Amino acid sequence: MKLAVFDDFKLGVVRDGTVVAIDEVAAAVAGRPPQERLTYVIERFRDLRPQIERLATSGRGVPTSDVTFQPALPFPTKICCCAGNYKEHGTKTEVPLGMFLKSSNSVLGHGGTVELTPMPATVFHHEAELGVVIGRRARRVPAAEAMDYVFGYTLFIDVSARGILPAGFFAHKSFDTFGPVGPTITSKDEVPDPHQLQVRLWVNDELRQDYNTDDMGNQIPALVEYASAVTTLEPGDLIACGTNHHGLGPIQDGDVVRMTIDQLGELSVRVSDPLKRSWPRDG
Repeated sequence: MKLAVFDDFKLGVVRDGTVVAIDEVAAAVAGRPPQERLTYVIERFRDLRPQIERLATSGRGVPTSDVTFQPALPFPTKICCCAGNYKEHGTKTEVPLGMFLKSSNSVLGHGGTVELTPMPATVFHHEAELGVVIGRRARRVPAAEAMDYVFGYTLFIDVSARGILPAGFFAHKSFDTFGPVGPTITSKDEVPDPHQLQVRLWVNDELRQDYNTDDMGNQIPALVEYASAVTTLEPGDLIACGTNHHGLGPIQDGDVVRMTIDQLGELSVRVSDPLKRSWPRDG
């Protein structure tokens, strides 16, 4: 099942090219912020699923082309991003496990516009990543049990500014709109093996990144174990699994960035830069 948040932050299910509203399943938290209503559904998904499926099959769908997708996670309490995590097509045999927090205000929906900060940067890069959505509260979870705490998967672009001083992940990663996510969350039962997914990203129809999640240096159970050992993960939190850096290149004003992940869908955003900067395309 593919959950989405659309238009004026309605909850929906995407099926056969349409979106069907399912807000009534979260009637108990009607009027609460969008992330809270989504979290309500995620936490109770097993019990609510029969009702959601009835609505999805009997409700009137709206073509996906006629809706505005909001961030699939409107305001996660945490975005835990891997600082690297790929073997880079076999050029690395071991990858140290490390993470950083990216601001929850960075999220952006499918079809939105990444606004490059006017702060001085040497370049801005795209990083296409698999996102893991947490399904229930997780604290000090061992890797052997970690997948029980996963709700599903989504697409994530970790937009990155390089060269901003003082250096650090916060200054490079956390600007508003630097975290496109969505357009849907695919429940984990629809993804037989999240470590066998092809990730691709194009800039203006030029293929930049093309890699498989089987190249992860640390797989999802290890990521959940590590993150939950540091901080309690809440339902609706996001773990971004890192990227294979081969193919990284600049993004700049007027670009269209599109990424796909097998079984999950397609995420597309535009890029705007008030300063109209440009960089060599192979930079």
